[in-house]
Amino acid sequence: MSERSRILFLCTGNCFRSQMGEAILRHVDPVRFEALSAGSQPAGFIHPLVLEVLEEMHIPVIDQYSKSWAEFVGQRIDLLITVCNDAAEEVCPVWPDRPPTVHWPLPDPSFHPGSFDDRRAAARRVAERLLLKTRRLAALDWQNHDADALRTELEAISEL
Repeated sequence: MSERSRILFLCTGNCFRSQMGEAILRHVDPVRFEALSAGSQPAGFIHPLVLEVLEEMHIPVIDQYSKSWAEFVGQRIDLLITVCNDAAEEVCPVWPDRPPTVHWPLPDPSFHPGSFDDRRAAARRVAERLLLKTRRLAALDWQNHDADALRTELEAISEL
């Protein structure tokens, strides 16, 4: 069996969207992908809405914690996915082989206006979009795409 592709989801706080991305990709295809997440300024916790919404979707959050992207500097990363505008605009550390980077802009449900139920519904929408995106990501034929074709496919996924 070939080595799993290492996908790193980046966000500023690594407490919401990037944590969702990690858990969802682990759920969608744990055989071909090693899903990771990190933040430039980790919050130190996973937001309770992440745990609640993913549990409702039967997607486990196992052995995850809020961490700095510094933990992954110098390691092989095959794809960086930024999920918030702040992380996309920050200067990312340099990884060996300069992996492709794609931005999947998603709103932060923890700052969604309204009641707790409104924020919960927003969190569910973000999780559903991440599920759609990660399923498309997992469906890509990574072995038979050249770098330009892969980038085109990855950018199309960001539009979902």
